[in-house]
Amino acid sequence: MATVHQSDGAAAANGKSNGHAEAPAANGKSNGHAEAAPANGNSNGHAEAAAANGESNGHGEAAAANGESNGHEVAAAAPEAVEWNFAGAKGGVLAATGANMSIRAIRYKISASVQENGPRPVLPLAHGDPSVFPAFRTAVEAEDAVAAALRTGQFNCYPAGVGLPAARSAVAEHLSQGVPYRLSADDIFLTAGGTQAIEVIIPVLAQTAGANILLPRPGYPNYEARAAFNKLEVRHFDLIPEKGWEIDLDSLESMADKNTTAMVIINPNNPCGSVYSYDHLAKVAEVARKLGILVIADEVYGKLVLGSAPFIPMGMFGHITPVLSIGSLSKSWIVPGWRLGWVAVYDPTKILEETKISASITNYLNVSTDPATFIQAALPQILENTKEDFFKGIIGLLKESSEICYTEIKENKYITCPHKPEGSMFVMVKLNLHLLEEIHDDIDFCCKLAKEESVILCPGSVLGMENW
Repeated sequence: MATVHQSDGAAAANGKSNGHAEAPAANGKSNGHAEAAPANGNSNGHAEAAAANGESNGHGEAAAANGESNGHEVAAAAPEAVEWNFAGAKGGVLAATGANMSIRAIRYKISASVQENGPRPVLPLAHGDPSVFPAFRTAVEAEDAVAAALRTGQFNCYPAGVGLPAARSAVAEHLSQGVPYRLSADDIFLTAGGTQAIEVIIPVLAQTAGANILLPRPGYPNYEARAAFNKLEVRHFDLIPEKGWEIDLDSLESMADKNTTAMVIINPNNPCGSVYSYDHLAKVAEVARKLGILVIADEVYGKLVLGSAPFIPMGMFGHITPVLSIGSLSKSWIVPGWRLGWVAVYDPTKILEETKISASITNYLNVSTDPATFIQAALPQILENTKEDFFKGIIGLLKESSEICYTEIKENKYITCPHKPEGSMFVMVKLNLHLLEEIHDDIDFCCKLAKEESVILCPGSVLGMENW
């Protein structure tokens, strides 16, 4: 056995030496003569340049890169330039404009304006998630159903791509109550929230070359984002503030052509707070039939109606034109983090079956993510056992809030509200910029409000309505 010592020559950098080492390896060991040790290796022979991050048992004339040297260092060659084949992503939709299509991204930008020593705890009013507030806690029946499903130990597995049969049947039964015909389990596709429902439908429609889709303005930006990612052309039709944010049916018809595949209707409306009448929805269905397009009905706020106008599911008109309805637990049960939604097919004439739209949805879900199996398993009990008192309580809170908003805004000359909210969780207001000093636009207004008052609102520009 040899005693560890330093040699007559240059001592090892952070290493050990039992022999003659003139410039041993960086971070390595030397017991003999090493004049050119291999990279990341061990050497018992002669090596002129010691290994990088390696060990040496000999003389090392020049220490390795990334080490310390007491000898002669050899200059490293400049790395060869590489032309990366994936560099084109920097010019893609996600890199160039993706942040402008997301409420989440805009909300984070505005939240960054909040001061640590602000006048009050932050009031987050920019998105439909009041679950942080105790008054909006979900129904105890829903919590019990999830806990019971989890404790069985039977739902830790992968589910079928389209969802658990019992859960699909429960949703079909739940939705059949509002339409003149019955849905079956085969008409229901379970998704990871309403967001995934959008992610499923848009690529299916984008399969046709040159296709376009009609979206409302203002509207929910996830539709536009998904269309852009799938190279599906977007055309906007207007909602009319003075008519309770009804759809401008004339602009709807003028936007369409032979490549138009579908239109989106949001009811109760996010972000406008309107609830559409039976007559208006019937006219929409007739126009859609005339244009030969299907209707995507975003109805995630279906249970949250605040005024006297009842919620009418678009599926009522499925015999006139095919309807894909998007629903979820997220809003009505105040559990957006549970990620449980669905696509319901209202198509008694089987047009979507003949055109393979339903089959395409199935095939997409078979290669996509699934909502948590135990949440799916709890769904039948959630739908069946949640008491109406829970929904009445939530609606009461939202109605009180909407009354306060509308009443106070009417007394404020700097902002205008053209329509009292009747549903969802939102009210849309116009900024009278000519009366506001040093406010450039809606984003500037929201950032300064967050900074000065710790109140976070959603700027209308991300919804298609600048300076709202």
